[in-house]
Amino acid sequence: MTDAAAPRFVCDAGTVVGWRDRGVVRATGIRYARAERYAAPVAEPPATGVVDATSWAPACPQAGSPLLERMFPDGFGDLDQDEHCQRLSVTVPEDARPDDRLPVMVFIHGGSYVSGAGDVPIHDPAVLVREERVVVVSVTYRLGLFGYLGSPDGRPANLGLLDQVEALRWVRRNIAGFGGDPTNVTAFGESAGADAVAHLMVADGARGLFQRAIVQSAPLGITRGRDAMTAAMAAEASTVPADAPAEEVVTHYDRLNQRARSFGLIGAMPFGLQYGHAPLPQEDDLEAAWDAVAPDVEVLIGTNSRESSFFVTEVPALERVQRAPLLGRPAVEAVVRATTRRIYTRDARRFVRRHRRAGGRARRYTISWGPHQGDLAGAHTIELVLLFPHRTGWETSPLVAGTPWAEVEAAGRPVRRTWAEFARSGRVLDERSPHLRIHR
Repeated sequence: MTDAAAPRFVCDAGTVVGWRDRGVVRATGIRYARAERYAAPVAEPPATGVVDATSWAPACPQAGSPLLERMFPDGFGDLDQDEHCQRLSVTVPEDARPDDRLPVMVFIHGGSYVSGAGDVPIHDPAVLVREERVVVVSVTYRLGLFGYLGSPDGRPANLGLLDQVEALRWVRRNIAGFGGDPTNVTAFGESAGADAVAHLMVADGARGLFQRAIVQSAPLGITRGRDAMTAAMAAEASTVPADAPAEEVVTHYDRLNQRARSFGLIGAMPFGLQYGHAPLPQEDDLEAAWDAVAPDVEVLIGTNSRESSFFVTEVPALERVQRAPLLGRPAVEAVVRATTRRIYTRDARRFVRRHRRAGGRARRYTISWGPHQGDLAGAHTIELVLLFPHRTGWETSPLVAGTPWAEVEAAGRPVRRTWAEFARSGRVLDERSPHLRIHR
């Protein structure tokens, strides 16, 4: 039975019943679309009764990762896994009213298109929502073989991206009922989620669904020239039965990843978007497509200063070099800086230049914050600590090691303020912060 005192939101989707939590109101696990395995999503129709939005959205099934388990010890928290994961969660200020028309921020999580979920604790937007009076929508979508490896035998490409388009359409139809402004939407994402946001700008069916984009640590340097690798992975995946249980499907990821490694640096993110498949243009037409939408979407794009330091422990040779006296650490640092530039920073700069030449507004940032202990200052994902300081999700992570929690929260305020002000007005604050630099 639904609690009569629980917060209710009336929108196109129906009457949504949420819950109160630490100064915010949440409506969690709302279904925005449905899809059979390897099929395009179909928008969820309006409910005839009450929509119970009091459970977290399940994660798409995924294989474990020793690196992610080290970096994010709290893992999925209380989330289940389900391949039918097209759900989203809305977090609003406790005192929000339907007529407030607050800025809306739609978060697309990262995880190399194979891991993560919208509602994991490290993505909790409660502090951002409380401090800045914004509405945050956290999207969960299909990953890995369920969402990102098209094949000649009929499995479509880009299904996870199509899920995200449907989520944005849901926001357009429904967010006013939560106090959000459907004409003031910012799509923001980190890592693979940032790559998705950049490509949603040019995705068929997504134009006009968001007015601003925040692109955080997108691996744009390894997203082109992937056709041969994708074909090899698809051939390898052809032995996976189409009706295999979800838990069996993810056991094949190691084998597919091994096949991708022979293709060099692009194999660092084996699953990904495929150009020339709905909803994306051909790869040769991508730049022209971004040019065409530049006047319509304001962009804040950036990277962390030492992104690749996150991955050093994944390369045994680098770990051995780092332990060498005198020259070991400088040698590894040179590799970290070079790969950060090659995978992340170089193409973020190019994105800004191209966007401005095409008549759009764009700014670039760099974040260099890091823990008191270890070598993870400016590492990949470090801005998530600052944006989403959920204490139980982060306090055991090496990414905050030795840092008092009050300092973590304080360090993130300029980042949260900058992101929210950009979402509100398109203005980029020139924050005076030792760890956030806004470039001209």
